[in-house]
Amino acid sequence: MKRRAGEREKELKKKKLLEELGENRLPYLTPADADFHQLWKSKYSKLIFRKSDTVPEDLHQMVQESFLALREHNCFFQDLVRIKGKDFLTPVSRILIGNPGCTYKYLNTRLFTVPWPTESYDIKYCSPQIHDACKALKRLNDYLHIETVQALQGQNLLENKEIKDTTVIDRKQSFAASLTEQESVSKDQSSVCVSEDDRSIKNRTSYNLTLLNYMDPLQMLYLKQEPYFGMGSMAVSWHHDENLVGRSAVAVYSYSCEDSSVQESNEQELKGRDPAVWHVGLKVAWDIETPGLAVPLHQGDIYLMLDDLNMTHQHCVLAGLSPRFSSTHRVADCSRGTLEYILGQCELALQNLQTDSDSMVLSLKSLEAAVVKQAEEIHNEVEFEWLRQFWFQGKRYLKCTDWWLKPMAKLEEFWRKMEIMTSLVLSEVRKEQQIEEQRNETISCFLLLLKERQKLRKEWTARFFIADYCSMFLLCLAQCQNYASQMQQRACQRTRDQNAIPSGQMMMNVICLCHMI
Repeated sequence: MKRRAGEREKELKKKKLLEELGENRLPYLTPADADFHQLWKSKYSKLIFRKSDTVPEDLHQMVQESFLALREHNCFFQDLVRIKGKDFLTPVSRILIGNPGCTYKYLNTRLFTVPWPTESYDIKYCSPQIHDACKALKRLNDYLHIETVQALQGQNLLENKEIKDTTVIDRKQSFAASLTEQESVSKDQSSVCVSEDDRSIKNRTSYNLTLLNYMDPLQMLYLKQEPYFGMGSMAVSWHHDENLVGRSAVAVYSYSCEDSSVQESNEQELKGRDPAVWHVGLKVAWDIETPGLAVPLHQGDIYLMLDDLNMTHQHCVLAGLSPRFSSTHRVADCSRGTLEYILGQCELALQNLQTDSDSMVLSLKSLEAAVVKQAEEIHNEVEFEWLRQFWFQGKRYLKCTDWWLKPMAKLEEFWRKMEIMTSLVLSEVRKEQQIEEQRNETISCFLLLLKERQKLRKEWTARFFIADYCSMFLLCLAQCQNYASQMQQRACQRTRDQNAIPSGQMMMNVICLCHMI
C-alpha cells in the first residue's frame, strides 16, 4: 500500500511539473558553460567526480576485462519490471554481484547476487573467467569504499571549518560572551560532528553489492527522450535509487567502449550536451528553479553520490552512441533482503507446527489469530518475495553459479510445510469445539491473507506468461538482427566487389528487417 501511494504521489508531481513547463524546457549546464562549476559547487556539491587517470591502471584493466568476460558469457539480462501495475522490459541489461545471500529489489523485481569470492563461503563458478570477473569487482568495491570514506571525511572537514568560521564571525559580533566560552562552544560543536560521523560513516559506505549495467544504444528499438530539459535520449529515466540504507553513498564506475568511429562533436558549435557521449544527468527533485547538470562520462571515470544526494536529487543516464558498462556500488538495505533473514522468518512460522512422536501426524500448536496471521504472512513473503521472484527470472543465475539452488530448495521445503499449515488451519476452524469469538477472529485475519495470496498468484501467473513471451521475442529479435547484419554486409561486399547496386528486392529485405528491429 505504501509503495502504491508513493508511486501515485510521484506521478502527480511529475504531471504537475510537466503542466507547469508546458512547451518550455528547463535550462541545464554542461562543462562547456561558464557557470557549470559554480552551479555544481552551490547545488550539487555532494556529487564527487574522479577522472579515469586518478584510478590505478591495473584496476582499470581488471574491471574492464571482467565486463567483457561477463558479456561474452551472456551474463547480462534485461529485467521485466513492474511500474504502475504494468510490466516493462528494461532497455539496460543487468547482473547483480555482491555479498553471498544478498538481494536487491527495484521496481517490484528482486535480483539475487552472484556472490563474489568471500572467505568461509564455498562458491563454485561456471568458468574461471566468471570467478576472475567477480574477484575484480570485489576489488573495485573495496577501492570505491576507501575513496568514498575519504570523500565524506573531506566534506565533513569542510563543513566543520564552515561552522567554525561562522562561530568566529558571531563571536566578533557578540560582546556578551567571553572569548574562552566561545572557543569552548566551537570545539564542542566540532567534536559532536566528528563523533556522529564516526558512528555512521561505516554503515553508509560499506557497499554490499554492485548492480552492473550494459547497453548498446545502436541496438535499441527506441529510447525515451528526456522530458524536462531536452537532454536527448535516456538509457535510464530520472529516479532515486531504491532500497538503500538511509543517507548511504552510491559509487559508479563507468566504461564506455569508445570507438574511433564515434567522434565527439565540437563543443564550440554544440548547444547542450554532446549526444555522442554518455552523460549522467542530475536535477533537484521536483524543482523548476534550479538548472540541471549534465556531466560527460568517459572510459574509467568514477562518480560518487554522497550523503543525502540520492534523496534530495534525482539522476538519469543519458545515452551516447557507443556501448557502455557501469558498475553501481550500493549499500543495499538488507533488513528484509538476505537469505539469513528469510530462513529465520521460515523457522519462526514453523514453530507453530508440531509432529506427534507416535503417529507422526502433523498439527498446529496454536490457533490464536496473531500466531496464525504471522505464519500466513511469512507464507506469502516466502512465496511472492523469494520463490516466485527467483524462478520468474528463469535460469539466468546458472550461467554464473549454482550457489542459489540449495537455498531455494530449502525455502521450497519450508513453503510446502506452510501449505500444510494453511490446510490445518482450514480444517481446525471448521470444527465446532472452538470458542466462537476466537474462531471468528482467526477466520477473519486468515481469509484476508488467503484472498491476498489468491490475487498475487493470479498476478504472478500473468507475469510468468509475459516473461515467456519476452524471452521468445528477444530470441527472435536477436535472430532478425543477425540476419539483417549479414544481409547488409553482403550488400556492401557486393557493392565493393562488383561496383554494382544491390537488387531492389535485397534492399527491401534489409530495410524491412531494420524496421522490425
